[in-house]
Formats: sequence, structure tokens, C-alpha cells
Amino acid sequence: MQVLKKCDCRNRTRCAHLWTVRYREPGGRSGRQREKSFPTKKEAEAFGIKAENDKRSGAYIDPQLGQISLRKWAEEWLAQHQVNESTRRNYQGFLSNHLIPELGSRTLAGLTAADVKKLQTAMTARGLTAATVNDRMNILRSMMTAAVKERRIPDNPCEEMPPLKTAGAAVDPDEIPTLAEVYAIAAAMSDQYRLTVWLQAGAGLRISETLGFSADCQRDGFLRLRRQISAKANQGDCVTRFVPLKHRTAEAFRDVPTPLFLDQEIGVHLKKWGTVELDGLEALFAPRERGKGKMPTASTYGYHWRKALKAAGVVKPDGKPKYTPHSLRHFFASTALANGVPIHEVSRWLGHRNIKTTVDTYGHLMPEAWDRCRDVMQEAIRPSVPRQASETALAA
Repeated sequence: MQVLKKCDCRNRTRCAHLWTVRYREPGGRSGRQREKSFPTKKEAEAFGIKAENDKRSGAYIDPQLGQISLRKWAEEWLAQHQVNESTRRNYQGFLSNHLIPELGSRTLAGLTAADVKKLQTAMTARGLTAATVNDRMNILRSMMTAAVKERRIPDNPCEEMPPLKTAGAAVDPDEIPTLAEVYAIAAAMSDQYRLTVWLQAGAGLRISETLGFSADCQRDGFLRLRRQISAKANQGDCVTRFVPLKHRTAEAFRDVPTPLFLDQEIGVHLKKWGTVELDGLEALFAPRERGKGKMPTASTYGYHWRKALKAAGVVKPDGKPKYTPHSLRHFFASTALANGVPIHEVSRWLGHRNIKTTVDTYGHLMPEAWDRCRDVMQEAIRPSVPRQASETALAA
């Protein structure tokens, strides 16, 4: 390691030229020689000492590797990241719409916690929910973690950024339709799409899974789900319509038990409407005439949903729909839990990534748990005192 001035000045201690550190990368004499300049000799020596110490301890980081732009690094990271197609589109949307416009010109080494905060604030200002912002920030955190592992940067600037506080995940009971309302919605729904109401209310399918339903999904007493539809997958060419289930790979599937009435409803639909061959599958909700129109998506289905709710009178005082299609999935989960179906089973049938999601969303909709808790605590603390007598004594 050398500290010198690359000039011809006689008094080098007082000249205005920079001090340069010459050092080698790890590898002894075979390591590449590097140079870095500083305003003062003290700074140059400090850098040189640190570089030598880092080489000895195995912590050396080539500063050139951190000079790659965040735009370029994001592209490389995404190309190397093994995810399913729907997740890849989600990542690409974050890069194109948020990360690159805001921070694409920054270098990896130059990215600071203040830059990360700026991005977080910008996404919030654009109307993204706290949960969505946190999800996008986790993508950036993963990108920077990979950069640390490749020894491009010493630290991850995202680690200093706490996630935004999110609203409680618990579903509002007012967002769950009654049984009478479910029947009313089904009766008012377009005949070709009536089965969608029962698939969601009776088996808890997401609307994207419902519209991607095909004849091979129906088994003896259960449904085997392997795919869903995605608006982003259509690309306007009526060719690509199916994508893997949410949080699942193409090979994964989910089984959901079916009550007798749902098997019957599927049979009625098939008898009246049949199926349409699509990408090698017998689709139930594909266009009746091939080549005309697109595979229905959650967005295009919304027209039929709003029309049905208006006809059924299931609307708010301002005339807007009282529920969304997802409300029928809430109906399935709350009905199952209220009637004693174990929450871990409901979680698996809903296709949640983990049971915590199910507990956070629906745990408060288990009324028997309240009674069970009352009885357990009464028996544990005052087993010989009837509840009514105990309440009377407390009131006195």
C-alpha cells in the first residue's frame, strides 16, 4: 500500500493536488492494483489502513462493484431471481413504476437510508396502501440484501427503514353478506355466471380462481385447484389466460371439499352451458364463441357483479354495491368457523400462505371461542360457584 501525490510540485505537503492511495485487491501480487484519491494525507492513509485490514479479515469490498446503477442492478437481480410468472410481473411493475423513476440513476454504493425513505414517501403519496408499500419495500430490501451477499456494498440501507403501520387485517362483520343476501345475489346474477357466486360462497375461491375454473377441477367430493386467471397475463391476444395459484408454483394445487349442493350447481351449469376448450382445458366461463372477446377477468366480471347487486337490492344508501366478490369468500370462511370447523383447516382451504393470515382476518368470528373461554376461566377460578351467582355477588 502506498500513499503519494501524483504531481511534480516541489512542496507536495502544501500543493493543492490530491493524495492517492495505491493498493491491491485480495490475492497478493496477483490482485488487481487500485487507486483512490483524497483531499488530505490523513484521509488517504485511513482508507489504505482500512483496505489492508479488510483484506486480512476477509471483509474487503471492491468499491467498483458498488458503482453499478440501481436500474442495472434491479434488472440483473430480477433476471437471476427464480419466481413464478405472476410474481415476476409484480416485481417488474414495482421496478418500472416506482423504483427506477425515483432512484434508478443512483449507484448501489451511493444509495442511502434517506433515499429509501424518499421512495417510501413517494409511493404513499401516490395512494398505495401501507400494506402495499411495505410489500414493495420488501422487494427492495431483498435486492439490497443480494448486493451485500455479492460484496458490492457493506450494508443494506433498507434495514434502517421501519415498515409503515397497517390497518388491522380483521374483516369487518358488516363486509360479510347474510345467507339471504347470498341467495338474492345468485338469483339476480347473469345465468352464465350464477355458478361463480356458489363457488365463492360454498368453497371460498378467489374470483380469479373462480373464473379460471375448468372441468378437471371437479373431483369426487372436492375441488382440485391448480390455476387462476390474470388480466395481466392476457396481453390482448386471447392466448395466455391461466397462471399459477396465488403464492404457488405451476406444479402446486389446493384441494377444497365441496358440499352436495355445490356439486349439483356445477352439474346444472355444465348441462346448460357446457365447456369451451381453452389451452387444453375445458373452461366453464370462457367465451362461448372462440376468437370473440377475452377470457373474463376480475375487472370485466365486475360489470355482472354490480348489475346483480343492484337488481337484488343489495346496495348501500348511495346506490353503490354493498359488497365485492371477495365478500363471498368472507362468507365461506365465517360460516365454516362459526360452525366449528377448525381454523387450520379453513386456512388450508382458503389457500392462505400461513395460518396467521387466517387468524388475523377471521379469528374474531368464532363465537364459540368466547363461550369456551368463559366456561374454562369460570371452572378454573370459581368452580363451585355458578356463573349467575358469581355475577350477582360481583354486582353487589
